[in-house]
Amino acid sequence: MESLIKFVENEFVPKKDFPEFSAGDTITVYYEIKEGEKTRTQFFKGIVIQRRGTGMTETFTIRKMSGTVGVERIFPINMPALQKIEVNKRGKVRRARIFYFRGLTGKKARIKEVRS
Repeated sequence: MESLIKFVENEFVPKKDFPEFSAGDTITVYYEIKEGEKTRTQFFKGIVIQRRGTGMTETFTIRKMSGTVGVERIFPINMPALQKIEVNKRGKVRRARIFYFRGLTGKKARIKEVRS
């Protein structure tokens, strides 16, 4: 049964070429929004908190600060409205899911950048 699901995913789900990113990276996600008849592109820039799932069900969560309020958004990798993903900074973290980041404020909420 599992091999059948993987076969269908590989054959029928269009693959998008997004750059590699992981938790701690600062990325910008461009996605399409439909408002009535019109469509426009909106972006969401923040730090990746987690990536979870595989194949069709893979998602990633991004957190940004809007004023003093933290805003999180979950994006499916295979969402048709996703146009592109830009990696702005590579972050150095030691965990795959950085939920502790939600409780940090000020200078403690900074993530070191990986030097390449």
